[in-house]
Amino acid sequence: MDLKKTTAPVNTVTYNKSKIEEPTGNIYEAITIMAKRANQINTEIKKELIEKLEEFATYNDSLEEIFENKEQIEVSKFYEKLPKPHALAVQEWMDNKISYKDPK
Repeated sequence: MDLKKTTAPVNTVTYNKSKIEEPTGNIYEAITIMAKRANQINTEIKKELIEKLEEFATYNDSLEEIFENKEQIEVSKFYEKLPKPHALAVQEWMDNKISYKDPK
């Protein structure tokens, strides 16, 4: 997932209910699918962030010395500015990028 190229909104947006429920015919199914995708996205982002922060980590036994690593701060700021996972999931749903199976 390329987070730099996403077109998902950062702020709250009102969506057309009929467009969201159109693929499934049921708004609750659509929301459940998007919620599951949002959880997947959140897990991916969290894993990626931890890996990037570990690259810059400095381990020190002394609690008295606290170093502020500028690289870690920049990485954290980038991830803070990203759209939330639910916004990314809704954008993927609206762009028909989420595939799902009907258990029936």
